[in-house]
Amino acid sequence: MRKKVIISACLLGHLCRYDGKTKKTNEIIEAFEEYEIIPFCPEAPIFGTPRERISVIKIDEKNRIITDETNRDVTQLLEDEINSYIRANPDAEKIILKSKSPSCGFGTTPILNEKREILNYSNGIAAEIFQKNYINSKIEDENSYL
Repeated sequence: MRKKVIISACLLGHLCRYDGKTKKTNEIIEAFEEYEIIPFCPEAPIFGTPRERISVIKIDEKNRIITDETNRDVTQLLEDEINSYIRANPDAEKIILKSKSPSCGFGTTPILNEKREILNYSNGIAAEIFQKNYINSKIEDENSYL
């Protein structure tokens, strides 16, 4: 049985980013050619591609995911999608996420205040949930392979 790795789908060449583009990273694809690769993108199944950008906004001391143009709180929608993904894919040896993403950033996501000014950098919503659920998996972003 091959080892499993969860990789942000945009890094695999899927056209799933908010702008309809990809961030294909051949170094990651090559590094995990011996693994069973499980693509991950929580945003595309819910909002489609292309879509409105989202940001992590700290409101009342909690990180919320808010759409940039319509100012809609989509936190619960994303949490539900991410938790559903985890139930369908309960184990992985490694997880490679897209840096700076409001969903997938691992310590690199800008956390904004309500005026949309950067407060600090932390995890995106998926990285945060993954860290709590995949406690035996190594989580990294694409920069570890470039």
